[in-house]
Amino acid sequence: MKFGIDRLLEEPSLRSALEGKRVALVAHPASVTRDLTHSLDALIAAGVNITAAFGPQHGMKGDKQDNMVESRDYNDPVYGMPVFSLYGDQRRPTGQMMSTFDVVLIDLQDLGCRIYTFITTLLYVIEAAAAHGKEVWVLDRPNPAGRPVEGLSLRPGWESFVGAGPMPMRHGLTLGELGAWFIAHFKLNVAYRVIEMEGYRPNEAPGYGWPIGQRTWVNPSPNAPNLWMARAYAGTVMVEGATLSEGRGTTRPLEIFGAGDINAADVIRQMQALAPHWLKGCRLREIWFEPTFHKWEHELCHGVQIHCEDPAFYDHDAFKPWRVQALAFKAIRRLYPDYALWREFAYEYVFDKLAIDVINGGPLLREWVDDANAAPGDLDALAGPDEQAWLAERAKYLLY
Repeated sequence: MKFGIDRLLEEPSLRSALEGKRVALVAHPASVTRDLTHSLDALIAAGVNITAAFGPQHGMKGDKQDNMVESRDYNDPVYGMPVFSLYGDQRRPTGQMMSTFDVVLIDLQDLGCRIYTFITTLLYVIEAAAAHGKEVWVLDRPNPAGRPVEGLSLRPGWESFVGAGPMPMRHGLTLGELGAWFIAHFKLNVAYRVIEMEGYRPNEAPGYGWPIGQRTWVNPSPNAPNLWMARAYAGTVMVEGATLSEGRGTTRPLEIFGAGDINAADVIRQMQALAPHWLKGCRLREIWFEPTFHKWEHELCHGVQIHCEDPAFYDHDAFKPWRVQALAFKAIRRLYPDYALWREFAYEYVFDKLAIDVINGGPLLREWVDDANAAPGDLDALAGPDEQAWLAERAKYLLY
């Protein structure tokens, strides 16, 4: 299997279109070739005239651990070109930034989730390119969460840096496909090209698009440590909007959740009683953990690990991470009706809305959890039409 960056490097006919042009690169730590050379180094070694680089959230080097920790612009210490931060004073490229190149290559490993900010950065770069007459190339990479679609679509008026457009939480597209959808949806006039992958088969086991045994996993962000986290992320990311720990400060962030004042065994039993059909395709395991930083720092937490790695019980099509996590919230609300579940703090620069609502692109998920009379079927009735509509809409943008 070849990623877009590998094809660009190996096929001179693709690179010939960049000759005589100033080229920028949007990248992060997972922007590497098959032999783990960073894309910036590999492109320069191949003779591409890189005149600028851009780093998304967590920085080009991936050194910023938490959300809303900004990176600064700097000059690359080896090559000297400017490295602009798209998660600092600016999250949209400025005119001055855009003046440094003719073509921008976007080589970002995504997680396949609407809330992952790299897709919003993709949109912002495309919009800036349309405004300034620049060309955009996406060097495509796998969606490690695969093709399944799940979750409520973002509602009008709920756009944010974690909500670039009206898609479900789990969108099932590659970054190259998603860019084409953005261009069509927002009616952008821009020169756009995808360097497609070769051998990408998102419906085949065991990786369902991620080439297990062929490519090394490199964290695209500090708390994205493995493929299993990527599979669970469309659900566990919602814990960022709750007072529970999502496992930051542990070795398995965003695969686990818990708190110091809940009984996880009771939570699992309540989940199994409420909607056992939502728990297919994975295993839940009672755990104990103590975060070294972040929520519940240095406090013993009783929690749950969502296991989706073992082929003996993992079912790619049956696994519904968004519903699994929604069900966990519902179980906690049933067990502890007055539990202070929802975190009140500014989330990704939105200061006037609850974080859980920003994450879900509207209040419907939270309202379902907090409604004592709402059943699992009621959430299905809300999300199901969104999921089916997205499946139909995205079909024309599938490249693989």
